[in-house]
Amino acid sequence: MAIQLQPGVNLNVITTEKYKTIRMYLRFSTPHTKKAATQRTLLTSLLETSTLNYPTQTALSAKLAELYGASFGLNVSKRGQIHQVNVGMTIVNGKYLNQPGLFSEAVQFLREVLFYPHIKEGRFDEALFELEKSNLQAYLASLYEDKQTLASLKLQELYFGQDEDQKTPSFSGAKEIETVTNETLVLAHQALLAQDQIDIFVVGDITQEQVLKEMHHLAFPLTDRTPVVPFYKQALSHQVQEARQVEEVLQGKLNLGYATNVYYDQIPERFALSVFNGLFGGFPHSKLFMNVREKASLAYYASSSVDFFRGFLSVQTGIDTQNKDQVLTLITEQLNALQAGDIREEELSQTKAMLKNQFLLSLDNPQALIETAYHQTLLPQTKLSDEEVLRAIEAVTKEQVQTIAQQIQLQAIFFLDGDKNNE
Repeated sequence: MAIQLQPGVNLNVITTEKYKTIRMYLRFSTPHTKKAATQRTLLTSLLETSTLNYPTQTALSAKLAELYGASFGLNVSKRGQIHQVNVGMTIVNGKYLNQPGLFSEAVQFLREVLFYPHIKEGRFDEALFELEKSNLQAYLASLYEDKQTLASLKLQELYFGQDEDQKTPSFSGAKEIETVTNETLVLAHQALLAQDQIDIFVVGDITQEQVLKEMHHLAFPLTDRTPVVPFYKQALSHQVQEARQVEEVLQGKLNLGYATNVYYDQIPERFALSVFNGLFGGFPHSKLFMNVREKASLAYYASSSVDFFRGFLSVQTGIDTQNKDQVLTLITEQLNALQAGDIREEELSQTKAMLKNQFLLSLDNPQALIETAYHQTLLPQTKLSDEEVLRAIEAVTKEQVQTIAQQIQLQAIFFLDGDKNNE
């Protein structure tokens, strides 16, 4: 259960004896915009690299080594209309080292990173700023060299084409990073601490009282913080958006985007959509995998995934480019089969079993526990016990899956073609 440390700042302590480590995780949330994504992505690079007292990456790494090899890192993510900066740190539980003060030292290290970055006279160290900016631009440019990633990003650009912010990924792009100045990045850091909604998670063999005792080290400004709205809902288009891009690739990528009209806070429908996705393309026994990849041998891979915060389902395939029309027809046939209720009891049971197994495995993963706690804080009406989750999966019927399938609507097709002769 979350404790409000101050308005807009929540603490979740998940006490468990499963681990010999303690995982600390801070999530800073603000409305997702192209500008925010661009600035905050570069900001994570600088915060992760140096601080005033540890001005080089070597000095920072040496401090982590002193903390018995603690791991530490920052990243960005996006959930619906929320942009997130995530700060994670894992330490050995001090009780196993006879070091009861280790947790306090780790919290103070996070304070150093967050409150005392390498800023002097209102600017980040200039050499560090330029280096990290250049490194990040190179990294983001390299992402597009992975053609599977390229196709996925291009599909989302196409699907959310009417919304500049939504079609921008959480990490923005190399060209956008070029626009960030030292001054705007300092302002972005100040906004992160003063305006974001903040969720703090601690997982391990530690009590709530022990954690609360150290929270004074993280004294965030007492301000009115910007509220966040998780869900993004896009109106249906009556025309399927299509785009094609030619690249020098041996394997074409055919990616499809569908509207589901199902969101995380719709409990029965969410579980029915999870089962649908497992049957459609989420598991090795799914229709896409078995019929497109295995039986027809028309795809090197074929799968589907769901975004419950944007009502978005995507299909990803790797194909020989000359088979594009056949593959598209076959994918449509698999969806039509589910819409017609062509679901064998055996595959329904197998899908439920695999979803339940995934969930049970997640209970042993500290980060999965954190994400569950985050959803319960963000959307308290969705809170379910472990037993209720398992029952909800088992309760999904063939008819519910069919109903979900019937409201899945194709909205976008992106084809990464390797054959210039197809133009």
